[in-house]
Amino acid sequence: MLHSDQGFQYTSKQYNKLLNKYKMKSSMSRKGNCWDNACMENFFSHFKAECFHLTSFRTSEEVKNAVHKYIRFYNHQRFQKKLNNLSPYKYRAQAA
Repeated sequence: MLHSDQGFQYTSKQYNKLLNKYKMKSSMSRKGNCWDNACMENFFSHFKAECFHLTSFRTSEEVKNAVHKYIRFYNHQRFQKKLNNLSPYKYRAQAA
C-alpha cells in the first residue's frame, strides 16, 4: 500500500503501471484535504528522519525488518510531547 496526495506524478499512467508491476496498491487523500492522512504523514516524517535516512539497506527484507522495529519503538518507547511525554502505548494504558 502506498499512500499519496493527488499530485500529477501519483496519478500518471506510468506511475500506476510501476505500482502494478510491484503488486502495490495506491491510496490517495481526498482532493484538497491535507488532514486525511495527517497522522501517517507525522509518523513517516519521524521514521525517515530517525531511521530510514540513517541506514543503508541492502535488501527489501532489511527495509521490512527496520519498519517493523521502528513501529514497535514508536508505539512502545518513543515519547511524544503531545501525550504528556509518554509513548502511545503508555498513554493508552494510563487512560484505560
